[in-house]
Amino acid sequence: MIRFAASRLLSLTLSLIMASVVVFAVVEVIPGDPAAYMLGLNADPDAVNALRDELGLNGTLWSRYFGWVSGMLAGDFGQSYTYRVPVSELIAQRLWVSLPLTFLSLLISTLIAFPVGLIAAARRGKPSDYAIMGVTQLGIAVPNFWFAMLLVLVFAVNLQWFNAGGFAGWENGLFAGLKSLFLPAIALALPQASILARVMRSSLLETLTQDYIRTARAKGLTRAQALRRHALRNALIPVLTIIGLQFSFLIAGAVIIENVFYLPGLGRLIFQGITQRDLVVVESVVMLLVFSVILITFLVDLAYAAVDPRLRSGR
Repeated sequence: MIRFAASRLLSLTLSLIMASVVVFAVVEVIPGDPAAYMLGLNADPDAVNALRDELGLNGTLWSRYFGWVSGMLAGDFGQSYTYRVPVSELIAQRLWVSLPLTFLSLLISTLIAFPVGLIAAARRGKPSDYAIMGVTQLGIAVPNFWFAMLLVLVFAVNLQWFNAGGFAGWENGLFAGLKSLFLPAIALALPQASILARVMRSSLLETLTQDYIRTARAKGLTRAQALRRHALRNALIPVLTIIGLQFSFLIAGAVIIENVFYLPGLGRLIFQGITQRDLVVVESVVMLLVFSVILITFLVDLAYAAVDPRLRSGR
């Protein structure tokens, strides 16, 4: 197990190094000068150059890269060009929106997918199974921002049950905050629930072909009883792996949804940083999201290895 964890940790470190280089390089090639953007089109060139010196933009690429990486390792994400506050403060403020949105989306996705996948597996080959598979295929194919706009049209514009956008704030109460996040969470959860339901169905059907299930059926259990009592628990291993990976996707992939609903989360912070040429914000937030995705994947690998001894032995 220690050997397996060490190899995964080495892979994690190499992935982070490569990701930092790619993120820094991609952000640097974005056209436009942050200093010129901040001072306006008619700014004096000397003033622009002085501001570039103040922001540390006149250094070499390598010096800026190593300064950025060493700062992050020390917990210093730098100073925002636009907001003139530490990036860590901006991240801390926005996490209180993005993290609850991610957890709520994952909860809704799981609550939808488990019973749907169970019903589809129990009624394999029947009209209800074909209907569920058709709906889940549609859920995978349709972009989540289209779901978001449809939800706004139905529940915010027509029924007026929810606001079309914005975040009420946790200071106004837990219910108000969750109500603001409910429609965005549904928009994020539906495609993920479709994927998870199909994985759940496939895993259950594969488990139902095992010898111990045949033995249970031979002892008099119905197909539904064997599925609930014996197959479900063993089929959860790949499903839990997918849930862990979905958490990574949800925390890093909510940029579009947060902009559709005007939520002050990390995704919208990235979008604002790009439009305002606030390079240090974009680089730091994207790198933080990359780290969270890689870390969660690493933890999922460890959990999977703890369950399956074949992974620990390298077979």
